[in-house]
Amino acid sequence: MNQATRIELNHFFEQHGIRDVECIFADISGYPRGKLMPASAFAAGGELRIAQAIAMQAVTGDYSDHPIFPETDPDLRLVPDYATLKRSPWSSVPRAVAIHDCVELDGSPCAFAGRSLLKTVLARYQAQGLTPVVAPEIEFYLTAPNTDPSQPLLPPAARNGRMEAGQSAFSLNMLNELAPFWDEFRRALDTLGVQADTWIHEVGPTQYEINLQHGDAVAVADQAFLFKYAAKEVAIQHGLNAVFMAKPIAGAAGSSMHLHQSVLDASGRNIFSAADGSESPRFRHFIAGLQTYGPDLMLIFAPSVNSYRRFVKLSQAPINLNWGYDNRTTGLRIPLSSPVARRVENRIAGADANPYFAIAASLAAGLAGMDEGLTADEPVPVGESAYDLSHELSRSFLSSLGKMQHSASNRRLLGDAFVTGYCAVKALEYESYLHEIGAWERRFLLPQV
Repeated sequence: MNQATRIELNHFFEQHGIRDVECIFADISGYPRGKLMPASAFAAGGELRIAQAIAMQAVTGDYSDHPIFPETDPDLRLVPDYATLKRSPWSSVPRAVAIHDCVELDGSPCAFAGRSLLKTVLARYQAQGLTPVVAPEIEFYLTAPNTDPSQPLLPPAARNGRMEAGQSAFSLNMLNELAPFWDEFRRALDTLGVQADTWIHEVGPTQYEINLQHGDAVAVADQAFLFKYAAKEVAIQHGLNAVFMAKPIAGAAGSSMHLHQSVLDASGRNIFSAADGSESPRFRHFIAGLQTYGPDLMLIFAPSVNSYRRFVKLSQAPINLNWGYDNRTTGLRIPLSSPVARRVENRIAGADANPYFAIAASLAAGLAGMDEGLTADEPVPVGESAYDLSHELSRSFLSSLGKMQHSASNRRLLGDAFVTGYCAVKALEYESYLHEIGAWERRFLLPQV
């Protein structure tokens, strides 16, 4: 840290009366982990370390004993990205929050950390003078508190005292419900520098979608990470749950994280469009990369057993990787736009996906398609439905786990160590899932078998 940065940090902390800094990073699930550090030590450039295993902590809190993770559980250094330093909007006392990179003690990036993976993929683009532009659309539910996990999630009471029944898509009346939460959440996002574009009420009861503005892939992934963190914290303060499960409520719409992607050359021109405004060859090569490598990457886009409940025919979620123009039945949609804004919308990822991993996987597949000159299928014709085509996406977590474990392309696109470690943790989570008996089994099997 240079002297100018140190002075700037001290001024920021003094100006806002900040005592501590949340030094955070996203673990395998996109959940914030890290340490609380005195602001004075942060400004002095004090070294911060954490066990390597934390980056790959399972949702159950367990750790894999796979040999890819050293038994000695070595430390990582947490290196702050000072550009991400913001005031913490959820703290009861003045506090700051800063996103950190996970770096091995030898100076190499941690292969298991989300930011590391995404930066590795972006380096391949940079080597070709290219820069991806990404914009996520994030859906989530606001529910009443749920103290008993065996009971279903329920919508909170609305202003009239009744729970929302659903079917309120794009309703501004229903968007105005829970106004105290929304007012504070908007202020929190402004404080964090999260640049939201549009806000809508989605199809499900108290389900919402927020579109983040397009931008640099790492910056956008950081914003998606902070968005989810802020939503959960502010919701709890208002007696609510912000739920990012892919399918949290039976019979209701699933929640996605659609990824809009384009690529710029060194001059800032969208390489998906030719000089005359028509589609460039690389546009369809990018689509072909997603079609070719997407099936083996499903465990990144759909990381839990719950994720696969979302991929149901006629449910506004895709069942295959077909593509089409302005067609929301396809896994890959091309929004109608001007040539400068031509982009590919990947509709596969759920709201439960780690944004760093999902963006990295989607961009890696697209770049491979361009590098290899792959050929995309013909688009689903306008007016036709991809639901009439075969269900090609994995139908289960276990199927996706097997594909990822044995995929040579995944190891080439994302790195051998990452794929091995990721699969080891996901296998651990699946074993935990098998130890729990669900309501369906009690409802039907108990009386009849």
